[in-house]
Amino acid sequence: MAILDSKGRLFGKFNLLDVGAIFVILLVVISIFFFPGTTGSVAQVNSKTVPIEVDLVVRGLNVRDPQRLVDKDFRKGGKTKVIIRNQPYGEIAIKSVQELPRTLSVPQPDGSLKELPDPRKNNFSTDMLLTLEGKANLTDGGPVLGNSKVKIGMPFELEGFNYNFNATVIDIRLP
Repeated sequence: MAILDSKGRLFGKFNLLDVGAIFVILLVVISIFFFPGTTGSVAQVNSKTVPIEVDLVVRGLNVRDPQRLVDKDFRKGGKTKVIIRNQPYGEIAIKSVQELPRTLSVPQPDGSLKELPDPRKNNFSTDMLLTLEGKANLTDGGPVLGNSKVKIGMPFELEGFNYNFNATVIDIRLP
């Protein structure tokens, strides 16, 4: 029996082109699983990892009991999930939380303005100052969390078990 017959079949059973195609597919599958290549984004090529602290301000968060939210979900040493520019970053540690007092600008008889505590008791709106800490890649363009550069003024979306709201970056510290 000949190895290759007149119709191009190996041992009279397998077509030579089919055997070649199966061989190429096997090589591709093996190369994908055993040699996946490099990972990471191009922005992280010339960077080093440094600790970062990001201050966020939350304005007008409508919540029934803000103290319970701070005590239960934003306690010091806790974690929250962060979404930056619609890209999930992951969890980041909460360094501190400070509730900001609600004030009103009240005109005075002499024409000046004075900041006084808001006397309304049925106000379900609160302001907070959050400090988050984590690790960022420091590039020439600034710190990068995940694949997003962190800049003052950009929104962060914070998500947890029973909350999802936006905050704005007001300060970045690289200690």
